[in-house]
Amino acid sequence: MSVVIGEISYTNIRPFFFYLDRPMLKEHNCQFVPQVPAQLNNEMAKGRVDIGGISSFAYAEHALEYTLLPNLSVTSYGAVNSIFLFSKVPINELNGKKVALTWSSASSVNLLKIILEHFYSMTISYTTMNPNVGSMLEDHDACLLIGDDAIVAKREYGSSLHHYDLGELWFNQTGLPMTFAVFAVRNETLRHHPSLVGLIYRSFLQSKLESESKNYQPMIAEIVKSHGGEKSFWDHYFQKLCNDFGPEEQKGLFYYYQLLYKMKYLTNPVEKLQIWDGAISK
Repeated sequence: MSVVIGEISYTNIRPFFFYLDRPMLKEHNCQFVPQVPAQLNNEMAKGRVDIGGISSFAYAEHALEYTLLPNLSVTSYGAVNSIFLFSKVPINELNGKKVALTWSSASSVNLLKIILEHFYSMTISYTTMNPNVGSMLEDHDACLLIGDDAIVAKREYGSSLHHYDLGELWFNQTGLPMTFAVFAVRNETLRHHPSLVGLIYRSFLQSKLESESKNYQPMIAEIVKSHGGEKSFWDHYFQKLCNDFGPEEQKGLFYYYQLLYKMKYLTNPVEKLQIWDGAISK
């Protein structure tokens, strides 16, 4: 039986995958599935992905079925620089307006709902659409984009539209970091393949540490070639992201879950974050 590793197809998670020894992991019967967060969330819920990066909201929906891996996340303390609300009007004028949401992420969509409905006390009409600024704003007043789609849109529309960084809005309201993606493993996979899960985890951790030790430079050089943009942008982008998942990151994520349950966007409360305590020793 193979273990399927989910790989979010956005640059923000690349430090965890850039230095992976993929041939070695494939020799251990691992397969890689690169998809956008929403697709990976769905595949993991159906048991077709066993371990990897998923939307933090997806963990909340399956907290009794998944276990989180420590020390690994995509988190921001303030601006995340790849999750933006683009708007025709200032954000404080969006009450009663129509907002288009990208279909590709659950964490950011629900974070936007917290920001607009809880922090700004607004009533909003939402529509989920393909992530394209032009089509999203044809019949809507604002739109949410994430990941590489948001980065490209910021380059093209940053001077013509109001734009708001969701990580910055969250931090300004709470003083807490926001964790957008976590690394999780299905409990069934952890029971049947604990040693292999440990090998995969240590591979993620080593890739993260090597990326950081080299200041992301080899990875950034590749991203500039494949995605464009100025090197200075990507330098700033990765320096601002936090790849850890310690007590402070967990505190911010738990508060996010509490608000979602209070607002009825989560059916069941997340009583605790189930984090694997055998990650290093296995």
